[in-house]
Amino acid sequence: MERILLSTNYPKLTKLKLFNFKQEIALRYFTNESPLRHIFRHQITDLILETIDQRSIIESSEDYIKNNDLPNLKCFSLKCYHSIDQYDDKILPLLHRMSCLEKLTLYIRINNRNTFIDDTHLQNEIFLHMPRLHSFTFYICTYIDNVNSIHYLPYENIRQHVAKIVNYINTHKVVCSIFSLPFAFDRLEAIGNIFPKTVFKYVTYLLVEDIVPFNHEFFIRVGRAFPLLNIFRVINEESQSCCDLNTFSSDNNRSNPIAEYPHLTVLDLRNAHFGYVEQFLNETKTYLPCLTELTVFYTNLRIATKNFTREETRRNCAKVKQLFMVIPLVHSKDFYLYFPSL
Repeated sequence: MERILLSTNYPKLTKLKLFNFKQEIALRYFTNESPLRHIFRHQITDLILETIDQRSIIESSEDYIKNNDLPNLKCFSLKCYHSIDQYDDKILPLLHRMSCLEKLTLYIRINNRNTFIDDTHLQNEIFLHMPRLHSFTFYICTYIDNVNSIHYLPYENIRQHVAKIVNYINTHKVVCSIFSLPFAFDRLEAIGNIFPKTVFKYVTYLLVEDIVPFNHEFFIRVGRAFPLLNIFRVINEESQSCCDLNTFSSDNNRSNPIAEYPHLTVLDLRNAHFGYVEQFLNETKTYLPCLTELTVFYTNLRIATKNFTREETRRNCAKVKQLFMVIPLVHSKDFYLYFPSL
């Protein structure tokens, strides 16, 4: 990028996007010694940073804070898909330098914080520092440990266009997600049984996690709320409720509503109770016409399919081309018949 920007003048360049950049490259751009310093300080009004490497964001933003004021920046977007530890030390000071910002987009997941990011924090640390801000699109997820004695409302409509979800993902960890509505991102993580009654029309990647079992009705709601879902990860070690198991006690019971995932191609059940393997592979419970990648424990798969002989789970396995699991070295003939696309 540096070679291109320095090859000639770009007097009309105002918008710059950096995707999956390396830390050392970003550090070179955001310093007073950078040959691109003039462009960043005096031309760029729209800056978009998106990476899967948390260190790229943290370290480069620190140098940006030390060396740059940002009076010309009107639009800023930061998307970091791995969790970060230094939101208060690095990200917030960077945002506080953007006093003229008009449009802000944030997608961040935060570890090692004593309190949640909530509406009060947004008001005091975002809006008060950006008086010209008129558009704020965000998903901010905070993980906190050791909160057994604290009670939180599981779901709140804070404002007309802001939702907050508090979800216990194990006995010692709780996660709070606060986000703008309508949801504008293609990823959503760490939600549980309770989520807003809205359609997440852009989400293609979803991770659900809870200490309370997911019942069949939950997966029906997910299928309807996430119509374009392509990648689905389920983390839940608890067995489904007895009510659910009794409802589907007969393999031939097709009178109950089916959870439908018409676009789902990747399913990850490695951290799920074996009952959820049956939940997804049983065609009387779930419609999976496009499933091509499955991650699962071999034992759970064998139980759900009754040693790869069960008819009700055969159809949803037929198109699987990639199967990731802990497996024996030799498979039975029924196994290969069950997965003809492997």
